[in-house]
Amino acid sequence: MARFDPATLSPREVYGVLIDVIVPRPIAWTLTVDRDGRQNLAPFSFFNGISARPPLVSIAVGRRPDGRRKDTAENAIATEELVVHLVDGARAEAMNATSADLPPGESEVALTGLATVPSERVAPPRLAEAPVAMECRLVDAIASPGGAPTDLLIARVLLFHVADAAVRAERPGARVEALDPIGRLGGDGYCRLGRLFGMERPS
Repeated sequence: MARFDPATLSPREVYGVLIDVIVPRPIAWTLTVDRDGRQNLAPFSFFNGISARPPLVSIAVGRRPDGRRKDTAENAIATEELVVHLVDGARAEAMNATSADLPPGESEVALTGLATVPSERVAPPRLAEAPVAMECRLVDAIASPGGAPTDLLIARVLLFHVADAAVRAERPGARVEALDPIGRLGGDGYCRLGRLFGMERPS
């Protein structure tokens, strides 16, 4: 079995191994506003749920090559509010377009023509057609140890929005097959749901 020692690899090589072996990764399509109310929308695939009580999600936002924070982290830290969306197959191209590096204050929402609706508990609006939106308040922002250029955002979910067509009948939640979520793979790779199967957990 091949061995890859992070101590002997460049940061870019370590990143390449990580994105190849931690797959598929969900995508946090994150909408924030700055102090002037200007919208920013960007996707991040170092993202996951980390707690149910309280409901917490984490998003790792890499910094710019010069060490400056990206707009998502800058806005979330300044306002302590963000809305995290799931990306479905129908909006994959729009999501990809919002990964462009636009000048601060220039809105990816306007660039893509995506419709928004007001959120209920935070200032950033939510995308009208995303299958899932989570209105969140920032709990903490942690700079990666060792001076690595990443900000880890920890956010508490204040309210979940799930598309009516995907809502579970038997309990609060969503039917994953109805969400049609896409995931991130290595490089330019993405995936959609394939064969699903279940296993009963041991008692």
